[in-house]
Amino acid sequence: MEMALSAMGSEELRAVIVSILLELDDRAADRVAQMILHRGGRAGSGGSSAPADDADVTEAIAFAQAAQRSGYANPEDVDLRLRRGIAAFARKDYFAAQRIFGALLGPIAEAEIDLGQDELVDEVLTVNVADCATQYVVAEYMLSEPGRRAEKVRAAVGAICGIGTLGDLIQAMERVAIEALPGLSDFYPAWRAIIEKETDTSAQSSWDGEANRGLREVILRMEGVSGLAALARSTRRIRDLDAWCACLVEARDWKASLAAFEEASVLVGEGHRRAPFLDGAALAAQGMGIPDLSPWLEQAWNAQPTMFRLSRWLGSATSRPLLLERAARALQACPDHATRQRAFLHLIQGQIEQTAELLSGAPGLGWSHEDHPGHLIFPLFVTLLGGTGRSDQAMALPDDGMKESGFATLRVDGQTRPVLATPDVAEIVRDAGVEGLADNWVRQAMLTAMRQAASKRVSAVTEATRRNRYGHAASLVATCVACDPSAETLQWAASLRERNRRFSALSAEFDARMGKRTQHRPRG
Repeated sequence: MEMALSAMGSEELRAVIVSILLELDDRAADRVAQMILHRGGRAGSGGSSAPADDADVTEAIAFAQAAQRSGYANPEDVDLRLRRGIAAFARKDYFAAQRIFGALLGPIAEAEIDLGQDELVDEVLTVNVADCATQYVVAEYMLSEPGRRAEKVRAAVGAICGIGTLGDLIQAMERVAIEALPGLSDFYPAWRAIIEKETDTSAQSSWDGEANRGLREVILRMEGVSGLAALARSTRRIRDLDAWCACLVEARDWKASLAAFEEASVLVGEGHRRAPFLDGAALAAQGMGIPDLSPWLEQAWNAQPTMFRLSRWLGSATSRPLLLERAARALQACPDHATRQRAFLHLIQGQIEQTAELLSGAPGLGWSHEDHPGHLIFPLFVTLLGGTGRSDQAMALPDDGMKESGFATLRVDGQTRPVLATPDVAEIVRDAGVEGLADNWVRQAMLTAMRQAASKRVSAVTEATRRNRYGHAASLVATCVACDPSAETLQWAASLRERNRRFSALSAEFDARMGKRTQHRPRG
């Protein structure tokens, strides 16, 4: 491909591009065309080319006014006018772009013009309407007097509220701009003064509006990370503290990151708000090469107990006695409602009966809830029993309720940040020495709990008509049979199938996983 492209002259290459555009659907063709126009504008000589025909601007304004009166416009007609605005912007004819975009985007944003969409404007327009909105703001910036730029930009964003945003606005403007934005150093303080008045500075507020994001953006540009730190310390808002710490993580300044995370965990006060910052402190300590992360991992789990945090803390133990000591200490502090974690902690300590009671006592619905022990304990019991013939659905280790955001797992712009190691729960069980349980009473306790859990799951999904969960329920039953193909278990499975034979979809799931061998056969 590279050789073929290199062999083409400019005219041949243009012809190929035009041919490709004709082969694409409207949306894809329009995206490529906008890219060409944008790159072509950036590669230009730097001077403004001839302005657009005044008739195009006049016609677009008249079209928008007619659409407002009728309350409707054909999306293809809107696309056509917006493309004219894009072309004008690419030629640096900011006056024409501003007039065209302003006539259309404001009424569309205010729902004064219906395009027939059910939800988002992007559903029906092929042009990138968000880019059009940003180009409109850039056009206002370029046309404004330096002393009034911030005021004009704020008015432009307000006119297209819902399409354009204040958050990271400057970065978005630079991305679409054909040329460097003049006078940014003077624009920053004026812009900051405007949006500071719109920010929510309440430390207890979890809402993070566009103005708050915009304020962080301009402060970072004006004052760097130290400015973000000052903002975070003054507001104590979660998102402001997040942004300060995130900048240090991005810079891989682990020493400063550790100090920032620890300070942030204090500034947010007591409670679960501390947990993500303590996760981050552990991450920074890991980046510094500190071998023992347990002080931060334990604090993070205590602040907000989750399976992720529990696995990190327990998994960082360097010996079996230390692991068991941590499990015992965690069980004393673990909330009563956190049944999944409590069951796991009992299992690690070899307390099979208590673990089995929590599994058998759990409800038939809500397996995906983070506190339900089923998705964790059921497959671990199967492993301890030998793991023979296990069903994929029954053996899926927990995912729902285990997903976690924050500094420990954060990814930005497709780039993976350093993350905290989260040991697999099966590894922790092995490290605790919970394996090879040969005692019959232990095996029987596990099998009984599994059958009870499976029975409750079948009853719950049929009573609630959760057809999409029939497969999982049948998998649990099939796994019980595979782990213990005794006459008692086969009779239990056959009786369960017989009681629910009126549910044809469930019967089909049973057949798919166990065939006919547990079907009830009448005597005689």
